[in-house]
Amino acid sequence: MLLDCCRSSSESWVLLGSAGIPIWDWSSVCVVLLFTVLQMVLYYLPVGQVAEGKMGCDGKHLKYKLNGLYAFLLTVVLLLVLWFGGVLRAGAVMDKIFSLVTAGMAISLIFSLVLFLCPIRTPSSAHVTYDSTAKPLLKFALGQSMDPHLGIIDIKHFVMVRIGFIGWAMMDLNYLLTSVEMKNWSLSLLLVIVFQLIYILDFLIDEGSVLTTKEFTEEPIGFIMILGEFIWIPFFSSLPVYFLLQRPNSIHFLSAVPICLLFGIGFLIYYLSNEQKDGFRKNPNDPAYARLNTIRSPAGSSLLVSGWFGWVRHPNYLGDILMMFAWCLPCGFTSVLPYLPALQCFQLLRKRANEIEESCLKKHREAWREYCRRVPYKLLPYVY
Repeated sequence: MLLDCCRSSSESWVLLGSAGIPIWDWSSVCVVLLFTVLQMVLYYLPVGQVAEGKMGCDGKHLKYKLNGLYAFLLTVVLLLVLWFGGVLRAGAVMDKIFSLVTAGMAISLIFSLVLFLCPIRTPSSAHVTYDSTAKPLLKFALGQSMDPHLGIIDIKHFVMVRIGFIGWAMMDLNYLLTSVEMKNWSLSLLLVIVFQLIYILDFLIDEGSVLTTKEFTEEPIGFIMILGEFIWIPFFSSLPVYFLLQRPNSIHFLSAVPICLLFGIGFLIYYLSNEQKDGFRKNPNDPAYARLNTIRSPAGSSLLVSGWFGWVRHPNYLGDILMMFAWCLPCGFTSVLPYLPALQCFQLLRKRANEIEESCLKKHREAWREYCRRVPYKLLPYVY
């Protein structure tokens, strides 16, 4: 529906069947399946480090193959070879955007059903325990296993990184090639694509950061998570780019300067605060953090109350939000559609910040209350 709304008002609706564009196409199913199989094969690349994640049910740390950056680069090379060789026409892929979405939905459903009905053998302690009144549909939607594996492939890691983020990058690059074919590229379109690719590349370079996220460590994998990685991340996150292809918006070079500054400031806040958080967590005695003020917690750890985390309680989330609003601004203000991913991100991060703070209060008790007193703002200084 959101993709359909991005189309020009002079064009017919696709979902009402009046535009003549199919919303189901077997070639689109083949494209999604081939992309999924390719990422599974690339997961076995003998490059990249093997990182330890959370503690498994057997008392040992789970291990993950972190070669997403190499998988991404090889996928990009393959895409460009097919395009320059004339085998692939990017515009033809974009013409099938609606059938690609429905194909992703169908494959997500089948994938989730297989995982639910024929669960991969894992110890019972690795399964999620639901209340006795929980319906099978709830277990199917949320998942019943925390860390299912298929060979060396951790399924949760695979769908989050390889399907979600690499799929998002492939949609952006396909949109870029489409604009080249249509000779319809613009500064606004280039800004959005470059910003998003920088964000994706940073994530893939620091792929291990996903191993400590709440979704990865505390939530099972079910239909909602799988559907989100096949559909929400690749197609919804790239909505501003699709919008600009359908409704071009020209901006002056001088207008691009403050937009680039906003993205750059957001990226620096995001990157440097995450670096400070991860470095302090790994080695709080590092001389680099000697000048930072801390509060000793009853849990045995220390809370930062200066540096980035003395400014707001979740500076990495603030950087995330600024970057996402920056890559929406080139779309102009004629519609709220391209801003929906940024608004949804703000709501998601606001909710996640509240969940983290509830968990921190239980863990650190009075030390956390003192931290909140000294750092009163969650996301926006002097605002929220």
